[in-house]
Amino acid sequence: MRNTVKLATAVLAAGALTLGLTACGSDKDDASDTSGPLIVAASPVPHAEILNYVKDNLAKDAGLDLQVKEFTDYVLPNTATEDGSVGANYFQNQPYLDDFNKKNGTHIVPVVTVHLEPLGLYSSKIEKADELKSGATVAVPNDTVNEARALKLLDANGIITLKDGAGNDATPKDIAKNPKNLKFKELEAAQTPRSLDDVDAAVINGNYAIESDLKPSEDALVLESADDNPYGNFLAVKEGNEDDPRVKKLAKLLTSAEVKKFIEDKYAGSVTASF
Repeated sequence: MRNTVKLATAVLAAGALTLGLTACGSDKDDASDTSGPLIVAASPVPHAEILNYVKDNLAKDAGLDLQVKEFTDYVLPNTATEDGSVGANYFQNQPYLDDFNKKNGTHIVPVVTVHLEPLGLYSSKIEKADELKSGATVAVPNDTVNEARALKLLDANGIITLKDGAGNDATPKDIAKNPKNLKFKELEAAQTPRSLDDVDAAVINGNYAIESDLKPSEDALVLESADDNPYGNFLAVKEGNEDDPRVKKLAKLLTSAEVKKFIEDKYAGSVTASF
């Protein structure tokens, strides 16, 4: 039986905004006792599902007391890791983490890369990307890294052309050629699947696609290639906690043959193991 603790974003927001004060204001945070359970913040799909597989099938034999807390956004897992409310998180990729640390003064570091969720273009109105009409509206995530990633996906598939040198902070202003005069609707990443009825197409992160019963390997009009992809998702901790024995145990379990088979069987190519 899963004991996943689901935390509503609205309830947690006030606590997350006290970043930098929380650790000083408590005698002992949840992550400080390495003899206690390891609490890991994770997006519901596929991260929490993978962690719960580890929890239910592998953790006990490894001597690991694992607890999973689900978060539905891309901010609170890092702030909770920074202030010690959780001992680790599992939801993000390196370009996103680099941008987050820079903007928020946090000190989160990767431990081990586990999987890739290919970003895809989806539509409820057309069946092929080349059916996008002139002036069509495309929803894209509004956070820095995922918006750039979405635009790079469109560029790689000849839908737009980005300016030379457009990097991980690219925005629609960095589009050099837009032959179909596409309009871009910038939304919080979690909202992009819900926009499909209101836009002509949407670029959706793999975890949110799966949560919305989309199958990236089947439903995406175009999909990121896994080859040399820098957006693998990893287990991460606050700097200095990399040698926590609980974290080391979890890192080993997350990159085990059992987890690889679980990912392959459950997600059928919509999520791919990175080890």
